[in-house]
Amino acid sequence: MSVPQPPEPIPGARLLFSLDPAVSHLNHGSFGAVPVGVQRAQQRLRDEMEANPLRFFTQGLVDRIAHTRRHLAGFLGADPDGSALVGNTTTGVAVVLQSIGLRAGDEVLSTDHGYGAVSLAIQRECRRTGAVSRVLPIPLAATDEQIVQAIRAGLRPGRTRLLVVDQLTSASARLFPTAAIVGVAREHGVPVLVDAAHAPGMLPTPVAGIGADFWVGNLHKWAYAPRGTALLAVAPQWRDRIEPLVVSWEQESGFPARLEWQATLDYTSWLAAPAGLFTLRSLGVDRVRAHNAALAAYGQRVVGDALGVPPAQLPTRAGRGCRCVSCRCRPARAPASTPRRRCRPGSVSGSPPRWR
Repeated sequence: MSVPQPPEPIPGARLLFSLDPAVSHLNHGSFGAVPVGVQRAQQRLRDEMEANPLRFFTQGLVDRIAHTRRHLAGFLGADPDGSALVGNTTTGVAVVLQSIGLRAGDEVLSTDHGYGAVSLAIQRECRRTGAVSRVLPIPLAATDEQIVQAIRAGLRPGRTRLLVVDQLTSASARLFPTAAIVGVAREHGVPVLVDAAHAPGMLPTPVAGIGADFWVGNLHKWAYAPRGTALLAVAPQWRDRIEPLVVSWEQESGFPARLEWQATLDYTSWLAAPAGLFTLRSLGVDRVRAHNAALAAYGQRVVGDALGVPPAQLPTRAGRGCRCVSCRCRPARAPASTPRRRCRPGSVSGSPPRWR
């Protein structure tokens, strides 16, 4: 099998990052890579904070955070007044779990495509409250309709107090039909929390049109924000019930300020996040997404070729890029005339996902 050439890089994009050129950075989805311009914007904010901490924290910081939130929420298609900045997706998940009032006999339903840390958060809250965590198996190759039907069959009205689903799954890289899932859950009176850790920057306006009770996503992965920047969007009927994990001085201000204000937290990652969106827009949002999809498609062809998987068995859905598939593999042997490639230790940076 012949492997195509990688897509042409976006001119000048490589110079925007301070990644070690001797390392192939494959695991962008975990920690992201902050553009140099965004790093500098955050450093200027840190310099401002250290030059006069009293002024930085006490004169206008709450308003600056709110302005940043409005900017980021607009990019994601979320209601700025119904959203709050949080440290990351797992933080937002923990906030929701501890705010909905689980009790003994209640059930939290999730799928086996869920992120490990989110599963641990569900298990801990269930142990604390006496609720039950139930994991619904979803076949790797299930169609959108099959996913919706499996979740419909798994809901237990009157007992299922929360459904947790991924918008883009971490381990299996599936794009779940979240809008349809939310619709089914609403028919049964079950609120839905969407784990959208990978959606910001990868999907256009990922909050709009879903109608979830709770949605939370990271901006440091594909939206070029500094690490520690995520947005939690909450439906109107739940906002008064959302409580922070730690109480601070904006507690009586209600949502979202009570969630965002955490005393001497370093807020510079949030305040610098709009610079990340500026970088993304400067490159061209659609252009970056198309390039990432093409690069992922090239990567799966390389892996498929190494495993002896015919290209016809690989995913071809436009815009999705790599995802896990079930297929028959055979060891692929390079011809005797093909030189072996060797990588020095540390020259590739990545980690395989875990599913089931």
